[in-house]
Amino acid sequence: MTDTVTDRIERSIDIDAPAEVVYSLVSRPGWWINADEVDPEPDLRTDGQLSTLRHPVWGEFEIRTVDQRPPAYIAFRWSSEPLSAVGADAETTLVEFFIEPIGVGVQLRVVESGFSALTKSADRITSHVEENTSGWESELAAARRYVLAAR
Repeated sequence: MTDTVTDRIERSIDIDAPAEVVYSLVSRPGWWINADEVDPEPDLRTDGQLSTLRHPVWGEFEIRTVDQRPPAYIAFRWSSEPLSAVGADAETTLVEFFIEPIGVGVQLRVVESGFSALTKSADRITSHVEENTSGWESELAAARRYVLAAR
């Protein structure tokens, strides 16, 4: 049985910028792996749909692009644990970004799902969801700051 409370995170933020500008950020695999500010020049390697991001503090992460419809939607699979902790068989969640026009800007919405499929204890999944919920709130705010500063 899937508990929607622990299987899905959904957060959004309004950004006074064109969809194409916001998409140029959120289509970059792993842009959200940072220290509360978007890194303008991440150590990112991409081969086809698979990207590897190396963060100087948190290590190396693999992110797979699974679908994209510019400038309105992009989806990735990722593990929030670095490769050094989980190895090549990492369990992943699905992270989707939706960009919807509103007024003179857009609403950027993130949905992260699939937590209930992880082979972790219920307590660990709940903790994981709580951590990522807080994280997405910070990352969406960082995305808005980054996009607005780049204008």
